[in-house]
Amino acid sequence: MFTGIVEEIGKISQVTRGVNSQRLTIRAEKIMDDMSLGDSIAVNGICLTVTEFCNDSFTVDVMHETLNNTSLLGVSIGKRVNLERAMQLNGRFGGHIVSGHIDGIGLIADIKKDDIAFRYRISCEKHLLKYIVKKGSITIDGISLTVASLYGDSFEVSVIPHTSKNTILNEKKIGDIVNLENDCIGKYVERLINFEDNKYEAKKTSGITEDFLLQNGF
Repeated sequence: MFTGIVEEIGKISQVTRGVNSQRLTIRAEKIMDDMSLGDSIAVNGICLTVTEFCNDSFTVDVMHETLNNTSLLGVSIGKRVNLERAMQLNGRFGGHIVSGHIDGIGLIADIKKDDIAFRYRISCEKHLLKYIVKKGSITIDGISLTVASLYGDSFEVSVIPHTSKNTILNEKKIGDIVNLENDCIGKYVERLINFEDNKYEAKKTSGITEDFLLQNGF
């Protein structure tokens, strides 16, 4: 579990490609302090497991499923990536609940300056867009961001200078691919409302309806 608050920017130093997999070695500094084998690290928002590490780098394996559904397919040596260790329960929860399980990819459709901020417009498929709400949370390449605007085929986020400086988002260009993870709450609510228990050959009627959610502040 992560928060979407990027701790540092790492750099890929080695890529070993299999038929349908990859092994990546990533150079880092801050997150190496208390690293252990088996630790979960969010790499551009993707939860990956540490299989090897030394003083200044760590290695992770990337499965076929991950390559098919994230931006890691085209990764190369020298590429910079956002890094975050799994959250600790004794720390502040500064972002939002992030699982590190990418829902899909988006395409940067527009970037524009807005005073001290930059606004990024991200186009994505409708199965991702349906979980995105204005002023809600969205994770882009592992960064917890707030949705500023919604459109029929895209959404927009506003990025403050601190976030721009301390993540790789400021290196992105129009047409670049980004990893997206929706806020998990909407997915759980949808599943609960639409769940059908075939064991009893009847659809279970949930007491949670759209009216119920609206009446209770959702």
